[in-house]
Amino acid sequence: MKTIQEKVKKFNEEREWGKVSEVKDLLLNMNEEIGEIWHIIKWVDAEKQRELIEKHKEEVGNFIGDMQYLLLKIAFICDVDSEKETLKVLKEYEKRMPVDKILQFKHGNKLAGGWDNK
Repeated sequence: MKTIQEKVKKFNEEREWGKVSEVKDLLLNMNEEIGEIWHIIKWVDAEKQRELIEKHKEEVGNFIGDMQYLLLKIAFICDVDSEKETLKVLKEYEKRMPVDKILQFKHGNKLAGGWDNK
């Protein structure tokens, strides 16, 4: 992850991009990307979603690449170590949502009857 974040940083620095003022625009861009993928799978059940994702695999892959690029760009603009923060969040999730509880309740949303030891 650090290698990719450095490549994103270099790519943007070479173009003189990456100012803090761009963060809000990057967040708006992320919303746009989410909307594009949502249009592929909206209003259908899980089985149909899997089918549509497979049918549009290239578009889905592009979405994931775009989102990772945007997140890593925000990370470098904000001087955040994305690998360190991702591992920290994962550790927090492991505490909040232990495997045995999630398998028992089937999901982590305690507002919907699941388990999340927040």
